[in-house]
Amino acid sequence: MAKEFHTGAIQHPIFKLIGEASDELGVDAYVIGGFVRDYFLKRNTPKDIDIVAIGSGIALAKKVASKLKGQPEISVFKNFGTAMIKDKDLELEFVGARKESYNRDSRKPIVEDGTLEDDQNRRDFTINAMALALNQSKFGELLDPFDGLADLDKQIIRTPLEPGITYSDDPLRMMRAIRFATQLHFTIELKSLQAITENKDRIKIVSKERIVDELHKILMSSKPSVGFKLMHQTGLLPLILPELTDLQGIEEKEGQRHKDNFWHTLEVVDNIAETTDNLWLRWAALLHDIGKAPTKKFHKKIGWTFHAHEFVGAKMVYKLFKRLRMPLNEKMKFVQKMVLMSSRPIILSEDHVTDSAVRRLVFDAGDFVEDLMTLCEADITTKNPRKQKKYKNNFKIVRQKIVEVEERDHIRNFQPPVSGEEIMKTFNLKPSKEIGIIKDAIKEAILEGEIPNEHEAAYNFMLEKGKKMNLKVHLE
Repeated sequence: MAKEFHTGAIQHPIFKLIGEASDELGVDAYVIGGFVRDYFLKRNTPKDIDIVAIGSGIALAKKVASKLKGQPEISVFKNFGTAMIKDKDLELEFVGARKESYNRDSRKPIVEDGTLEDDQNRRDFTINAMALALNQSKFGELLDPFDGLADLDKQIIRTPLEPGITYSDDPLRMMRAIRFATQLHFTIELKSLQAITENKDRIKIVSKERIVDELHKILMSSKPSVGFKLMHQTGLLPLILPELTDLQGIEEKEGQRHKDNFWHTLEVVDNIAETTDNLWLRWAALLHDIGKAPTKKFHKKIGWTFHAHEFVGAKMVYKLFKRLRMPLNEKMKFVQKMVLMSSRPIILSEDHVTDSAVRRLVFDAGDFVEDLMTLCEADITTKNPRKQKKYKNNFKIVRQKIVEVEERDHIRNFQPPVSGEEIMKTFNLKPSKEIGIIKDAIKEAILEGEIPNEHEAAYNFMLEKGKKMNLKVHLE
């Protein structure tokens, strides 16, 4: 179904050049997918552009590369029938039009050469199936067989073919539907939403890496809770992140209740999304309370408790990252640290803020103290205006104290003013536990404010400590 011309979408000279190359080869070529969708949405058009050829995509890529200045390198993937050209800030992927069929146990399709219609039929959503012609005779003509343009206008996510088949064939599309709904603020068509629920167990054949890639994109959207609510509604969430769904529900005993930590968590993630683009800090917000489900207990005198939930949660982060094949590196350790320390500033803000407590917070958080404060501020979800104002003001006091203490005591990334070598030399010691005892005592004295974080004071403290330990000063 050809529609009006949209040459505005393809003003970049690369498209004219691709059109010329396809005319010379005698093949039809189209730009399809995300580039076309985002043009009509007036979003920043992506730099990765999909070109479909009714014929060999690899041959077209080679022809295009030969016409480009500098003749950029082509990456050819013969098994997939695709080729990629990187030219300046553009990444062009060429593929021959194809039709696909699927084996039930795999999301890898059996591929055959096909028509443009076949290629559009295999696309995940109507809004991603629109194509713009590049050949000179019909340059800029829109082919929109499934009314993707109308769905953009209605803000609907809909599959080109029967949704049950679309999602069963490639279950990753269920996550993609939810991700697009979250990113674009669209609604998933009811039939499509029901099909996701019916096919949710098919997500088990999708690699963890692909699922995590979609989770990252949902987390990096302006309102991540939309995606997590849709995953929860369709039954995907307990299959992917059971640690989150375990938080849902409110129990009441003897008239005492606790808040629903699942819905609270989604509020925290939305709050933090307003203040930071740090993906791993957003992960920390998502996981900051996961230790509450396994630590929940009821005590007659004090009600509901979640003792040590931060410690338990930090250990759960490792298991979760490992299960989802996420990086077990500094990024994971950062998330663990944020989860482990997530209550520290809150406790500080509730009590009288002592310099000693602030020094310890800065010492333990190091370079991440700002991230920790951002997480704790996002954790304020009370709807009571008086309480909200009080908590926010308390955190302002903590922040101010951090600045004052850090300027005066330089605790962040603490290095002891007296080294182990100096202790050994002073008392003529070989490597031994006494050196560790003295170093720890100096650190504690500085954190408690007994001595300033300076060499002379620390050295004198060391002499006093050594004397108490019956160590003799070695005079050269």
